[in-house]
Amino acid sequence: MKDERLAAAWQTRVRHFPMEIEFDYPLDTALISLTGRACALDCAHCGRHYLQHMTPIWEAKIGQATSCLISGGCDAEGRVPVTEHLAQVAALRDGRRLNWHVGLITEEDVQAIAPFVDVISFDFVGDDDTIREVYGLHKTVADYVACYQLLRRYVPVTPHVTIGLRGGELGHEVRALEILADLGVDSLVLLVFVPTRGTRYADRRPPDVAAALDVIVEARLRLPDVPLWLGCMRPHGHYRQKLDPLAVRAGVNKIVSPARQAVDMAEELGLTVMCGRECCALVGQPVSPEISY
Repeated sequence: MKDERLAAAWQTRVRHFPMEIEFDYPLDTALISLTGRACALDCAHCGRHYLQHMTPIWEAKIGQATSCLISGGCDAEGRVPVTEHLAQVAALRDGRRLNWHVGLITEEDVQAIAPFVDVISFDFVGDDDTIREVYGLHKTVADYVACYQLLRRYVPVTPHVTIGLRGGELGHEVRALEILADLGVDSLVLLVFVPTRGTRYADRRPPDVAAALDVIVEARLRLPDVPLWLGCMRPHGHYRQKLDPLAVRAGVNKIVSPARQAVDMAEELGLTVMCGRECCALVGQPVSPEISY
């Protein structure tokens, strides 16, 4: 990463956005799975691991949560069975906002769930080989483009691009950004590959911080007026301590559970810090200028 590109990314942010940054701590978003721990896929980066941390919808008791992430495992075509348990979803909707993961959804299913959607978080991939290796799906980038366009006709969509999705190797990211820039995007979440125990990529390493930062800078320069968010899925510890403050300098608008170094960087750059308590894709709720650690 050349200092000139990092400086250009920051100046791009300054030209297009107010001097504010949001740090989100999603304590008020309940994580709900429509399939429990079941998934027909065995994705190389997930291996059903992350479903274990979600509450099956048939057991959902979400208390004071103000929002829900509605997700679940996929079928063999990469689709989450979103219309199953729709009555229970409707009950969760009462007074709460819903962020959905839907996979490669059909138009009929989009129409069915649209009344219960505040936003859909859509994982976007920019390379056919990455799709096949990671997900084991016989799908192409064209399938992801078609699904993204379909979703945008009915509901708000926030695409997610995972840096290093292919076991820490970069390859699909810049193409994904190019495609999204052409299609149009209202907001974008960037994630970073996390090696996860029990998966086929368990022994891989995340991309170098410098490489991840380069993608973040590319996103800011390519999408100058699009809100850019660094999401919850990224390595913890020393990796986050290095990446997060650099992401602030690269012009992101929001970071989920930032390292302390990011807060310090925001203050150094003169940004007013706001604080949210829900999934980063859920926007529009009042936030507090106070941070709790």
